[in-house]
Amino acid sequence: MGRLGRTGPLIEPGTSPKDKQGQPGLFQAALSGLCPRCGKATLFEAPARIATECEACQLDYSELERGARWSGLLTIIMAVLLISAAMGIDIALQPPFWLQVLIWSVVTVAGILGGLRLYKTALLYAQYEAKLEKENADT
Repeated sequence: MGRLGRTGPLIEPGTSPKDKQGQPGLFQAALSGLCPRCGKATLFEAPARIATECEACQLDYSELERGARWSGLLTIIMAVLLISAAMGIDIALQPPFWLQVLIWSVVTVAGILGGLRLYKTALLYAQYEAKLEKENADT
């Protein structure tokens, strides 16, 4: 039995997550780093860096759009939001400096990494599904 209490792969090769019910959601896939084809946790080789291929099913991730093009813009937008939130809390509550450093360092790292993982996973899954639909239309 697998990690999620299932036997066999989560997504059969040659099928799309849209075709099969009971697939993990995008948030769970991003958090766990699940491969869109086999469902194994091989999508990320580092906290926010997508691997070149799946170690389990050898799906080549480099053929798919990996999200590096817009990651910088996403990071800037998240930084602006985090700075605005920090300034708002500082004005409203005026917590001690050490507490702000402690809280905002953790929130910033978790927010940026979580946002990048979610963005890159969503983009890769969308490209994978588009590739499958194109292959199915060609046959």
